[in-house]
Amino acid sequence: MFVYGTLMGGFDRRRRAGIDTRMHFIGRGWIEAALFDLGIFPAAIPAPDGRVWGEVYRVDDDPSVLTKLDEIEGYRPTEPDTSLYMRAQVDVTLDDGRRDHAWVYFYNAPLGRAERIESGDYLEHLKVK
Repeated sequence: MFVYGTLMGGFDRRRRAGIDTRMHFIGRGWIEAALFDLGIFPAAIPAPDGRVWGEVYRVDDDPSVLTKLDEIEGYRPTEPDTSLYMRAQVDVTLDDGRRDHAWVYFYNAPLGRAERIESGDYLEHLKVK
């Protein structure tokens, strides 16, 4: 699982959802995407000209973890077109250069006037915000 917003370390969402002990940190990495600030959370959309930085986790083989993540992200597998986020498989490049596949949640609603986070790094963006 690749996470780039409030599911990263330093936030409390995984613990509050009861899944923090079933997600195991692998390392930092990036995906090809563009990142936007929606106010209380970020939104990534696929973009071959951008990089979004985040964290990669191995998720326990327990369907309830993915179900809980889907719930947090507003993704309904039976209604993907009207979901707030879409879950997709992407290539992720880890800090050490390794490449792997991971699930990610891409924003699936209009961005409106959301500011693009040029660095692609939500944590860095929050430091200067």
